[in-house]
Amino acid sequence: MHRKHILAALIGSLAFVSQAGASVSADEAAKLKTTLTPLGAERAANKEGTIPAWDGGLTKTPAGYKPGDARPDPFPGEKPLLSINAKNMDQHAAKLSDGVKALMKKYPDFRIDVYPTHRTAAAPQYVYDNTFKNATRAKLVDNGHGTEGAYGGTPFPIPKDGYEVFQNHRLAWTGTYVQAPVRVWVVTADGRRAMASGGTQSFRRQYYDPEGSLEKFDGYYALGKFAVSEPGSKAGEAILAHDNLNASNPRGLWQYLVGQRRVRKAPSVAYDTPDSVTSGIGLFDEAFNLFGPIDKHNLKLVGKRELYIPYNNNRAASAKVADLVTPNTLNPSLVRWELHRVWEVEATLAEGKRHVVPKRKYYIDEDSWQIILFDGWDAKGELWRTNYTLTLLAPDIPALVGNMFWGGYDLQTGAYYLNMASNELSAQYKPLATLPRSFFSPEELANEGAR
Repeated sequence: MHRKHILAALIGSLAFVSQAGASVSADEAAKLKTTLTPLGAERAANKEGTIPAWDGGLTKTPAGYKPGDARPDPFPGEKPLLSINAKNMDQHAAKLSDGVKALMKKYPDFRIDVYPTHRTAAAPQYVYDNTFKNATRAKLVDNGHGTEGAYGGTPFPIPKDGYEVFQNHRLAWTGTYVQAPVRVWVVTADGRRAMASGGTQSFRRQYYDPEGSLEKFDGYYALGKFAVSEPGSKAGEAILAHDNLNASNPRGLWQYLVGQRRVRKAPSVAYDTPDSVTSGIGLFDEAFNLFGPIDKHNLKLVGKRELYIPYNNNRAASAKVADLVTPNTLNPSLVRWELHRVWEVEATLAEGKRHVVPKRKYYIDEDSWQIILFDGWDAKGELWRTNYTLTLLAPDIPALVGNMFWGGYDLQTGAYYLNMASNELSAQYKPLATLPRSFFSPEELANEGAR
C-alpha cells in the first residue's frame, strides 16, 4: 500500500478508536427526559412551526381494529399543503433529496404531494427505558460495524458519527414477532407491471424481547425468513437470515431452492449482488434499505437537515395494486410526503474495496431511526439509484414501520420495484405473541421444502 494510503488509514483508525470507547455521559443522557424524545430526536418544533413538537406519537388503535387488518389512514380528511414537480422544484430544492429531484426531471408527471407533518413515531415504555440505559453503556466495536452493551432500545440515541446512526437503524423499533403475506412488484421501463415474488415474510426481533435482558442476549438481534409461494416457478423457495450485532460473529444466511431440493448457505446474498427477489432490479444490500454488512464503505455523519420524505402512508399500503404501482413511478396521488428532520449519512467506498455503488447518501428519520430515502451513484459519478420506504403507521404495536412497503428506482434503465407489499392480501403486518426460534432454523427450512 502507498505510504499516504497507510497514513490515511492510520489516521482514520485512530479517529475511530477515539470515539469507539466513548459513551454518552449521564448529563447528556438526561436530555432524553427533557429536550430530546425518549429515542433521541429533538422534542421541540422547528422555528417555522412546519415540524411540530413530538407529543408522544400516535398510540391509539383505531376503533374496531383487529390484528392483521389493513390499518386505516389516520388523517383521511387532510389535503396537501403543496405539490412539487419539475416546474417548481428549484424553489424547494433545499428540502429535496437528489433522487427525488432526478425523478422529477426524468418524469414530468411525477410530483410529491406534501401534507401537514405528524410526528407519529412511538414505542412501548420498556423500549424508552432501555434506550436510556443504552445511552451510557453501549459502544461501537468491529471498526464501527458492531455494537456492545445495548439491549431492547436504540443503542445510540445521541449519536456522534455515522456508524452509530447506522446501528440505530439496524436496531430500530418495528415490533418483536411479526408476520405478513407480501408480494414484490416490478415495473419495466416500458411501464409493464409484474409480480416478481409473493409469499410470507416473518421477523423475530429478539433484541426487543421484553422478557430478555442484556445479560441473556446472545447477539443475534434479528431473524428473518421469506418463504415464497408464488409465482409457480418460484413456489417453495426461501431465504433465511440470522443477523448479529457484531460483525466479527458469523452472519447466518441460507437459501432453499426447489430445483436443488436442499438448503444451502448463501454468502452471496449480500453487498452488490443483484437481488433475485426483485428480479435483479435491486441489490441485496439495498433490501429493507440496509441488509447485511456495509464494511466496503466509510460512513460520514453529515448532520441533520429538514427534508420532504414519505411518511404515514397507510393509504398507499391499502390501495389497489393497479392504482398504486403505475408506469414510471408509484402513483403520486396515493403517496403521502411530509417535512421531517433527518440525519444525513454519506457512504463512500473504502480504500481497496469494490462495489458497483461507490457512493450513497442516506436519510434517517430522527423520530424512528429508520432509513427513509437513500441515493446511489455509479463509478462515473452519475446518480444511478434512489430508494425509499413508504412508512406504515401501526399504532397498535405502536411503531412507525419502515421494513415493509419499500423499494427502489433505477434512474438509468427506468425500471423500479415495490417490495414487501401487502396490498390486496389477506392480512397486513401482524404482531404475534411469539415466533419460536426453531421456526427460523435451517432444519425447519428444509422440512418446509420437503413438504
